[in-house]
Amino acid sequence: MMDEQHKDVQARAGSQEEASKQRAMRENVMRIALTSEARQRLSNVRMVKPDVARAIEEYIMQLASSGRLKRSIDDEQLKELLSSIQGTEKREFHIRRI
Repeated sequence: MMDEQHKDVQARAGSQEEASKQRAMRENVMRIALTSEARQRLSNVRMVKPDVARAIEEYIMQLASSGRLKRSIDDEQLKELLSSIQGTEKREFHIRRI
């Protein structure tokens, strides 16, 4: 029984360590791939819409890993990415006055 608990604790520690390594790698890629203004905008988006920020990060990671990212993404390019992702999620509101 003690061995099972010990293995469980080790497995959790290993997965936490792996997650922190992945997080550090993601942050490093974002630091290289985005200008400071774009990083600031992405952190602002992350506060309001974490799922959108995660999608942008995944997209940038794919670009970087495939070698299609030739230069840093600036604020204007990030705005375009955001609008393309949010363009599919926009909702229309109609206000009817009675």
